[in-house]
Amino acid sequence: MDSSKKGAGKVTTGPRNFKVVLKRFWQSLREWRVQIIMAAILSLVSTVMSLFGPMILGMMTTSATESLKNSGEIAWGEINFLAMILAGLFLLSAVVGYIQGVITSMLSVKYEKKLREEILAKIKRLPMEYFDRTPNGDVMSRMINDVDTIASSLAETMTQIITSVISLVGYLLIMLYLSVTLSLIAIIAVPISTVFIAKVLSKARKHFAAEREVLGQLNSEIEENYSGQLIIKANNHGLQSLRDFQDVNKKLYEETWRAQYLSSLTFPLTHIFLNLAYAGVCMLGGFYVISGVITIGGIQAFIQYLNRFNRPITEVAQLSSTIQQIMAAAERIFDFLEEPEETAEDFKSLYPTIAGDRFKGAVEFNNVSFKYNTKPVIKHFSVKIEPGMQVAIVGPTGAGKTTIVNLLMRFFDPNEGEILIDGVDTKKIKRSEVRGLFGMVLQDTWLFSGTIMENLKYGARKITDEDVFKAAKLVGVDHFIKSLPDGYQTMISEDSDNISAGEKQLMTITRAVISNPSMMILDEATSNVDTRTEQLIQDAFSKLTRGRTSFVIAHRLSTIREADMILVMRDGNIIERGNHDELLKQNGFYAELYNSQFSEDM
Repeated sequence: MDSSKKGAGKVTTGPRNFKVVLKRFWQSLREWRVQIIMAAILSLVSTVMSLFGPMILGMMTTSATESLKNSGEIAWGEINFLAMILAGLFLLSAVVGYIQGVITSMLSVKYEKKLREEILAKIKRLPMEYFDRTPNGDVMSRMINDVDTIASSLAETMTQIITSVISLVGYLLIMLYLSVTLSLIAIIAVPISTVFIAKVLSKARKHFAAEREVLGQLNSEIEENYSGQLIIKANNHGLQSLRDFQDVNKKLYEETWRAQYLSSLTFPLTHIFLNLAYAGVCMLGGFYVISGVITIGGIQAFIQYLNRFNRPITEVAQLSSTIQQIMAAAERIFDFLEEPEETAEDFKSLYPTIAGDRFKGAVEFNNVSFKYNTKPVIKHFSVKIEPGMQVAIVGPTGAGKTTIVNLLMRFFDPNEGEILIDGVDTKKIKRSEVRGLFGMVLQDTWLFSGTIMENLKYGARKITDEDVFKAAKLVGVDHFIKSLPDGYQTMISEDSDNISAGEKQLMTITRAVISNPSMMILDEATSNVDTRTEQLIQDAFSKLTRGRTSFVIAHRLSTIREADMILVMRDGNIIERGNHDELLKQNGFYAELYNSQFSEDM
């Protein structure tokens, strides 16, 4: 595994403008603005209630000292009354804070759900080119790790930010009310510490963005190592794979360490300046009490407010790393959601003109050319295929065989020329409708974790179990399935490693039979199975393609001798065409390929 490949696609060397990401983040939350406003109001109410705590405590202290000074005993009636007010305020503040916490938690969960749905919907709208150039692990990292980073921190962060801002303003106003001079000493520490923190965070932000990027690379590395263990062990590549993983893991460690180190500096930097301010207030406040400028209860309340005034500043400083992580994760998600999509299909489809009883199955490639990443793959390709014909496409690796199928299925559209189905340009038919005309059996068989019955019914609508049984008998796989312990209810493992390659192929053919497509594509589906299974697959495919226009791509030329037309491709061009016997008589490239394979089989 070459770890250098993991950075394929869009690479982020640093975050976009923080304001741009923050604006985009807010826009994505706008549908919950009512809940956000409610949470802000409740937070305001809860915080305002708790704001008066130190002042009431100061009033209680002043009452006790003044009553002792004047009458020689404490005025417990006044103190008890103030204590009841204080307890009521704290209780109401806690209840309102709890309701606000529930609202923000629900918002966070809904936002997480929305992001995952948007990512999955986006995946379905992306062109195949994106998946060719982007590692699977990177997309998975955005959908799982990045979304989880936002969801796990959003509610707490939002609550703390709202509470901290309101508390900061409230404490400041009360402090100014108690003493303007002492307040100025406390306030001057804030802008000084903010300047230092801003410089630190600007550096930390780059490392947080890099951390998310490298995490995507690490996921790709893990995914490749896990799914490719057979190949890794077969080629004794384990040591190199481990080194590649360690390189990426070390890079992730370095970026994470730098990001956390820089962001952790915000707390001590803030504390240094706030503690200096705290010392200054204590010294001047003591002088004011002795001079009679402020009461002892007043200075007690002020010091408590100063301590609480420091708390939201400290909390915001501590939250800075979390905010940077959220913004870095959000940036990667938004980058993904803004990837170019397949062109919109807002035209009136001509599919109804060829659907149903009107469908014949004639296919024509008319002077088709296609470039992939500016590299010409198909050059002026033209061929007419009559309804019901079986067309085989052969040629060396890189000749353009699979690209023909991709163009036919509208995974890509040609740069020049047109592809016609029953005389209608496929660009004038919606992609889903074009793909609905074909059944595909690929070399890389795909079965998902579930029962055999669920896999066979995949993609088909209103299919009964009896329809599945008939299709399995037609293909010749019914006996094998029934021989399994649970028959059609047998669970297939995640990697389908509890059934053989040939059995997988037969199941995918059965799935194609059940879907009853108008045309068929067999893409190198017999190149990895034994001769007996190959014959079973060929027999099943012959039954499946009878009366249907079908396309076969195969390296084993012995499997396509009965094809109505064989197209021989090299370097994106058709260099020979005809049936098997005609091409052998031409004694050209096809005959050379066939004879070389025949001699190898001998």
